[in-house]
Amino acid sequence: MKHKWEPESCRDLPYTPIMDRPTTYNKTGVWRTYRPIVDKEKCTDCYICWKFCPDVSILIQEDGSIEIDYDHCKGCGICAEVCPVKAIEMERER
Repeated sequence: MKHKWEPESCRDLPYTPIMDRPTTYNKTGVWRTYRPIVDKEKCTDCYICWKFCPDVSILIQEDGSIEIDYDHCKGCGICAEVCPVKAIEMERER
């Protein structure tokens, strides 16, 4: 039995997403319902949140601290979930 999604059935699809301009122009954070808030006092700069963020919305600053790129963060909450010291909380957008 043939499976619907065998690689040969997808050969006409592009290998990368099709974008008309760089992603810095496509701000995707405007439709989020919750936003991550970092408690800098609790944060240990372990960067686990940075590693797991699917949107690459966690930025490491020159001083080693993290910042959230709210223009691209979709509010999925993965960063808050994986934080071992619970330094990130999800807050409802206003």
